[in-house]
Amino acid sequence: MKKAESEPAIRALATQWRDTLPEEKRQHPSFLEFKAWMSKNHYSHYLDFRARMSADYDAELWFDDELSQNWRR
Repeated sequence: MKKAESEPAIRALATQWRDTLPEEKRQHPSFLEFKAWMSKNHYSHYLDFRARMSADYDAELWFDDELSQNWRR
């Protein structure tokens, strides 16, 4: 998987996943829970790309950005 292909997919999946959460969990979504959901639903191949830091690091950045969670950083 190429990083450029993974980013839009992960962003879209993050939004899709968040929309399935109960209202009380939408305010502070968890990247680890999202990652587990990706694995359970056979989307984990989007986390298989080369990155300077790590694929998880970049994916969490996209997750936070997409779900307006950049304040955590």
